[in-house]
Amino acid sequence: MPDLLIELRSEEIPARMQRKAAGDLRKAVTDALVDAGLTYEAAREYWTPRRLALDIRGLTARSRDVREEIKGPSTKAPEQALAGFMRKAGLTDISQAHVHSDPKKGDFYVAHISRPGRDAEEIIADVMPGIIRGFSWPKSMRWGAASMPKGSSFGGIDGKGPEALKWVRPLQSIVCTFGPETEEPTVISFGIDGLVAGNVTAGHRFHAPESFTVRRFDDYVDKLDRARVILDAERRKEIILADARNLAFASGLELVEDEALLEEVSGLVEWPVVLMGEFEEEFLEIPDDIIRLTIKTNQKCFVLRKPGGGLSNRFILVANVEASDGGAEIARGNGKVVRARLSDALYFWNTDQANLPDLGELQASAEKFGLDLNKPLDQRMAKLDHLGVTFHAKLGTQGERVARIAKLAEELAPVVAHSSTSPVRGGRSEAPGGGDASSSADVAQGGGEQIAQLARRAAVLAKADLTTEVVGEFPELQGVMGRIYAGLQGEDASVALAAEQHYKPQGPSDEVPTDPVSIAVALADKLDTLVGFWAIDEKPTGSKDPFALRRAALGVIRILVENGVRMNLLPTFKSPQAALLIWGLRRFDDYRFLLSRYDAQYDRAPQPNLGDRVYYDLLNGDGFLDEHYSAISLAQAGNPDLGGGADEEEYAIRESSYAQAFQRLEQIQHLMVHIWFESTGRGDAPTGFEAYLLAAQEIDWLDQRFDYVASDLLSFFHDRLKVYLRDQGARHDLIDAVITPASDDLLDITRRVSALGAFLDTEDGKNLLAGAKRAANILAAEEKKGTRVAESVDPALFELEAEKVLHAAVTSSVEAATTAIAEEDYAAAMAALAALRAPVDAFFEAVLVNAEDEAVRANRLALLAMIREATGAVADFSKIAG
Repeated sequence: MPDLLIELRSEEIPARMQRKAAGDLRKAVTDALVDAGLTYEAAREYWTPRRLALDIRGLTARSRDVREEIKGPSTKAPEQALAGFMRKAGLTDISQAHVHSDPKKGDFYVAHISRPGRDAEEIIADVMPGIIRGFSWPKSMRWGAASMPKGSSFGGIDGKGPEALKWVRPLQSIVCTFGPETEEPTVISFGIDGLVAGNVTAGHRFHAPESFTVRRFDDYVDKLDRARVILDAERRKEIILADARNLAFASGLELVEDEALLEEVSGLVEWPVVLMGEFEEEFLEIPDDIIRLTIKTNQKCFVLRKPGGGLSNRFILVANVEASDGGAEIARGNGKVVRARLSDALYFWNTDQANLPDLGELQASAEKFGLDLNKPLDQRMAKLDHLGVTFHAKLGTQGERVARIAKLAEELAPVVAHSSTSPVRGGRSEAPGGGDASSSADVAQGGGEQIAQLARRAAVLAKADLTTEVVGEFPELQGVMGRIYAGLQGEDASVALAAEQHYKPQGPSDEVPTDPVSIAVALADKLDTLVGFWAIDEKPTGSKDPFALRRAALGVIRILVENGVRMNLLPTFKSPQAALLIWGLRRFDDYRFLLSRYDAQYDRAPQPNLGDRVYYDLLNGDGFLDEHYSAISLAQAGNPDLGGGADEEEYAIRESSYAQAFQRLEQIQHLMVHIWFESTGRGDAPTGFEAYLLAAQEIDWLDQRFDYVASDLLSFFHDRLKVYLRDQGARHDLIDAVITPASDDLLDITRRVSALGAFLDTEDGKNLLAGAKRAANILAAEEKKGTRVAESVDPALFELEAEKVLHAAVTSSVEAATTAIAEEDYAAAMAALAALRAPVDAFFEAVLVNAEDEAVRANRLALLAMIREATGAVADFSKIAG
């Protein structure tokens, strides 16, 4: 069968776009061919920096003839409907249609349309211009005459001109040949913006720029090879990797492999030539991560290391030409640029370890977070808070966020340390410059309090490296530099590690943190983000998730499940720091003290708008605004600072209404201030807003709002957990059977699903499932009819031995299963339920549930309810398929 070769040759395509563009082109072309009635055996895409190519094998030479039946309107339909039908069917007269009859619909028209097949050459020439013109690039450009201003003065007609072709870089030629292997292929000619498809292409820009003709794919690849172009990107990667390894080995070094960099470099060259460069050894005092990223980001080069040691002062570069001097000048030029970049990196590195100027300005921030301004990283954290760097317009600054994370991490750390299967780390940081630190034994013996303090310290420093020079230059190193700088100033090993690991996992394949301190900070960081964005109603919608909240939720799930951490999420969502986050949604710069006192003598002073949400929440908690709404509205309208005049009557109403409103606010404020002192032990009085936040959990009518955010966020976690467990191989119906709206222990859910799946794979499990579902269905049907079900089982009403045996078995199984569930031994709970299989089977074989005697029937239904309750302790069996 014929094969199709397509090549689109252009100026250099950015490496990051090549793979996807080639795949998109393959899909667009094959979809169009199939839609036109052609079929093919195989299709593969190829790409280099200057070309996208397709090899489509076994493409049919002609599309099939098509006979289509188009149903039309009733024979009694109006002329307008008949005209539309004829246009759709391509008829010139209604007499060309057939009349069919239907017993219900009556007579109606049917058009029998026959369309002859088309030659593949015609179809290809027809679809390719549209595919090229409509091709989507992340960024594209116009060029040539068609990109000039339109109008008769510029070659257009009546102010209009041809639409310019958009492509990522200017197209230079198009190859399109079609035919079987045994024949000379046909050149399929089509034009687009002055380019005419043919069988001519060109080789390497420098080594073989001359044009040459190609016939089919094998001939095309062979000629490109001779013209110093390796078409297959995977082959280019193999050559680069093999040559780099060999060159490193010859120098007694090892290649530090980087798959992402290899992918990028393979998209920068058509004829890879691997060379080695070097820089001065004095730069090796810079941490390896900075050197690696500097060389990778700026020069697209690979670093080398000494066997079993640190980095070498040599690196691997990949050129696109074979130079006459063996690449010596290319290597020297790259080395010169690398030295300049490393000089900058060394400056950043040294600057980050020096004291910041104007430390006095940072004193307040240092006191707030308990920072030591003699330590560089502490200074950077104080600077982050002092600068008021915004995290989100509605969620406050990074400093405020760090305070929340630190408080939450402090609370979570003992829980994590108690339940996690990971060991507790401690001791001197492995990074250079570490000072005194507690040993791992001391940390373990210190208990929850010491772990909590380590977690708090780690959280306070976790974002400090965001203001460092190195991270400013290389954002990819956030966290990594925090770990290094924390180690240099002598922080505990767990604190330093948490600075890096609290960002993890950053994807489904990324590792999760395992140290308890890192776990606590990572959880606090992600939970703070999730609760915050839920509170301001910035939840993911459809395919849009600009704040990566799905990834954050999956990170929480993986951390808890893979580390074996038991934690109830709902209390975490509703804890005081979560309340602070939920209600601290806006910056109240207009009225710094929320609960202003009313004073008649300052009648014309700006007054807060009582219609604002926060005031409304406060005043209407006990129905105050509902009771005084009209008077308050009138008073508000008469406020000269808010617009509108005020006559004597309005003034009196306003004075009275505002007096009542602010008196009520003052009463609430007193309560809040009391709670503030009781909750924080701080000596300084809170602002009204701070007091309001702390009091929120003590007031029922505000607590309902926390419940809503918490329950909605928990539902989101359930959805993410279902996706995670399905990816792990769990059945979706088993997950649904285990999860309830209040299930907030994700590890417990996971273990239940696992135990339930193992149980249902056994014969006992399958049979018990059938019996339990039968019992549940009978109960549901009878309850729907209003049939009475006894509140408890009365053994005196048993008439058959099967009833007695089942009752005894259920009673025993429930007791054993309850004990096992309390001990979280779900396998034992399933084993206890398995004992019900035979009694349940015997019961349904021997007993008629709907007995004539109403009392006996109600008693038997109660027995079925016991079965439902027994299995329901583990899962809702009615949701399980089978």
